[in-house]
Amino acid sequence: MTDVDANRLRDVAVTLAQYAIALVTLAWALSQTDPAEALSLLAGLDALTILALLGVTVLGLLARFDTWQAAIGPVESTDLRTAGRIDLIVNFVNQLLPSRLTGRLAAPFVLRSELGVSYADATAVSGVHTALYALLYGAVATVGLAFAVGRLSIGLAAVLALSIGLYLAAGVSVLAAGTNLERLDWVFGGMTRLLGYLPRVGDRLAAQAEDAVSFTADATDAFRSIAFDPGVWARYAAGWTVAMVLAPGARVLLLFSGFGVAFEPVALVPVYLVMAYSVTLLPLTPGGFGVTEATTTAVFVALGVPSAAIVPVVFVDRFLGVYLPALAGWYPSLGIDRASLRTGDGE
Repeated sequence: MTDVDANRLRDVAVTLAQYAIALVTLAWALSQTDPAEALSLLAGLDALTILALLGVTVLGLLARFDTWQAAIGPVESTDLRTAGRIDLIVNFVNQLLPSRLTGRLAAPFVLRSELGVSYADATAVSGVHTALYALLYGAVATVGLAFAVGRLSIGLAAVLALSIGLYLAAGVSVLAAGTNLERLDWVFGGMTRLLGYLPRVGDRLAAQAEDAVSFTADATDAFRSIAFDPGVWARYAAGWTVAMVLAPGARVLLLFSGFGVAFEPVALVPVYLVMAYSVTLLPLTPGGFGVTEATTTAVFVALGVPSAAIVPVVFVDRFLGVYLPALAGWYPSLGIDRASLRTGDGE
């Protein structure tokens, strides 16, 4: 067996294991409620509650789109529709990969295709958006864990703490790396000199190394112009708070009310949700599917919500807030310009 075959076999095994974990955790979450009772609860929702759920979901989506407008603004002027296409496509990719942040690796290519900006600018926009997302998510989830930790099992609290720590570490790392990319120039400079000595292909490889030096300089300038803009932080934080805290929290509270479930204090529901959903960062299943629903169920049961009620609540919230927008991102993803997958601006 060749190394290539071995790598393919390993990749297939890992993928199968991830889907197996997703199915097992999903089955566990579903086992915590009677399907007939869950359907009865959902069928009992009145029209006003359903309209409110849809309205909150649309508001959350628009706020998510605005976070992209905030990050793109210093580099390129764009409308909400284009920002929405970018968000939906990136969200679609996120559901295919085993971690929310790994899915964002596709964002620079999506930005290039949708906006026509340079790869350096696209990388900077994507990097700042990812960093701010991770920092805000980690900060809010930390608040949730601080309030809930005394009521959670040690194992569950440890998993959540690990996820939250990874969010914070990712945010700090991306910000630090993005604002200091020029420190890699000496590496590429040395490579340029060494590659120039190679016969036949040396000149071409040296030219590519020189392009890398130019890329780091351009990307660093763009990253700093976005990351050091207080207006970007303020607008992004406002949009993120509506999209990731208030909208999901409102959906869950509407469902609690519709199901006749009381929860106190009401103000902590949104931050508990952010905390519970933080496991999507762990590379366990594609898009965190199954694991997220199971973890959130376990968290809210520990906080006193009946399992018969929280399971349909979590599935409805995840469907409206994550899976439906991801599905909506499939169609626009088909229109990505393949030329945007190349990093060279002149290609």
